Amino acid sequence: MAKPARAKASLADLEAKLGYRFTNPALAERALTHLSAARSDIVGRLDSYQRLEFLGDRVLGLAVAEMLYEAFPEASEGELSIRLAALVRREACAEVAASWDLGPHLHLGSGEAQAGGRKKATILADVCESLIGAVFLDGGFDVARDLVVRAWRGRMRADAAPARDAKTVLQEWAQARALGAPSYDEVERSGPDHAPKFTVRVTLDGYPPELGSASSKRAAEQAAAQAFMSRLEGAKA
Repeated sequence: MAKPARAKASLADLEAKLGYRFTNPALAERALTHLSAARSDIVGRLDSYQRLEFLGDRVLGLAVAEMLYEAFPEASEGELSIRLAALVRREACAEVAASWDLGPHLHLGSGEAQAGGRKKATILADVCESLIGAVFLDGGFDVARDLVVRAWRGRMRADAAPARDAKTVLQEWAQARALGAPSYDEVERSGPDHAPKFTVRVTLDGYPPELGSASSKRAAEQAAAQAFMSRLEGAKA
């Protein structure tokens, strides 16, 4: 295996951006380690950020759900689900990771580093969640929630208008172009029964499919529709 290409940025620099100092720096190092920089055996895989990403995804969802519950006391469950799906989607996590300037801190295999891994939105989104998981393990939920609030509060307030149903928006968009109705299929369910994670794929004739993940199938469908519309909007820019 190729020798890992490690970033030169210090952990202290990252802690300053996060507003949190790790008691156990090894957790932060693991949260920043891509699978390409870990050993290929099972033990090596445990040294990558994958498990922390799994944990951080749940902590992020709970923290943002609590923020929304308090910020929008008159919103219905459906509206809260739509807002949640928009705020925790991978594009949003990648934007937060960019605001923390995580790229230079990532531990990547040389091949992944040469392929531009430090700027890949998928990797940045994963590491954003893994760092939240690391902060949770290191300092507890209150500290992790504070980190999420600092990073997501502005994004939540930027869209204070009532959220539109992403599935309805996509449906109307397809109808306006005489396309067939979007279809939604559950492609994966993971996690324990008390904290499941659903991944749903939305397909529309003539367009690449898009995925969405959330703690309920309904919210995952909304996340997939939101991701589909976000991709279309990005193509227009």
